[in-house]
Amino acid sequence: MTDQVELFYAPQTRATGVRVLLEELGAPYKLNVLNFKLGENRQDDFLALNPTGKVPTVRHGDVVITEQVAIYLYLADLFPERGLTPPLDDPRRGPYLRWFVHMASCFEPAVVDRALKREEPPHSMSPYGTYDTVMENMRAQLAKGPYVLGERMTAVDVLWAMGLRWGMVFGVVPEFDEFKAYTQSYFERPAPIKVLQEDQHMATEQEDAAVQVGIA
Repeated sequence: MTDQVELFYAPQTRATGVRVLLEELGAPYKLNVLNFKLGENRQDDFLALNPTGKVPTVRHGDVVITEQVAIYLYLADLFPERGLTPPLDDPRRGPYLRWFVHMASCFEPAVVDRALKREEPPHSMSPYGTYDTVMENMRAQLAKGPYVLGERMTAVDVLWAMGLRWGMVFGVVPEFDEFKAYTQSYFERPAPIKVLQEDQHMATEQEDAAVQVGIA
């Protein structure tokens, strides 16, 4: 497919990581920015693409992809020449998929429970086991570093660098040395530097636009 990737976007959201990945891939893309404060994500045309009203959402030709992990996998596979996705016959392909899904199925549920001060479910029913186990498993994986899969960066590193950084900023992820070293190294790269700087300007502009129409 040769169609341009369209990313429906809001600054300082999960969509930020997807934009960073697009920059890492050197992919041409169109940014469709939504101002959540003005309710632009609740308009009918966007809800037709993603009924949850959330970003990231990607349109590529006739294909619409929602859900953060699905989008990362789709985009990395779309540009295999960039080397950010192991091919099917690569022994790293299994761990690559595992750590992608681990973010959605274990890390995020554990972090949300911690952030909302919810009691952990019984281990036998918990989708992630325990919070401490989730964090220690990731800590052990990064100790093998410098990347999630060892010596070579892949798309899964964008996902984990964004998630760990966010979690440490908000105090819901422990500041293990391994986490700090990993995120510090990743955020020295040109792609996240560019996107985070532009995100800050974009967020300020959206806040000003909301104030102008009387939305605090």
